[in-house]
Amino acid sequence: MADEGMDFIRSMSIATSGLRAQAGRMRVISENIANADSTAQTAGGDPYRRKVPTFSSTLDRSLDARVVSLGRIRPDNSSFRVKHEPGNPAADASGNVKYPNVNPVIEMTDMRDAQRSYEANLNIISATRRMIQRTLDILKA
Repeated sequence: MADEGMDFIRSMSIATSGLRAQAGRMRVISENIANADSTAQTAGGDPYRRKVPTFSSTLDRSLDARVVSLGRIRPDNSSFRVKHEPGNPAADASGNVKYPNVNPVIEMTDMRDAQRSYEANLNIISATRRMIQRTLDILKA
């Protein structure tokens, strides 16, 4: 029974690490979406730059299992979108305004993927809890 108990703990811990990582990913995606149409604070300046979350995997020695966490959040160095808007306060001397390199369609696709991964980890936790409850019910009988 001790091994099964450790398996339950290991399973829940791995899934919990996935929940945390996907929640962090969703926060970064939400920030990207919120800033998709922002402009620079100064004329000709750079606007918000899209952020890209990464993940890292580490060995949890107490569980003897690999867990995932949100890694470094790096900037997306792709080009900004440029629109000719001479009357905009963020326009440069040529009348061009830089907009963030955020594509809302890509962000929504990434958000849906993160949501599905989050739900999968939540399902693992729920299934593990049910198995623990069934094991306790069998032991009580």
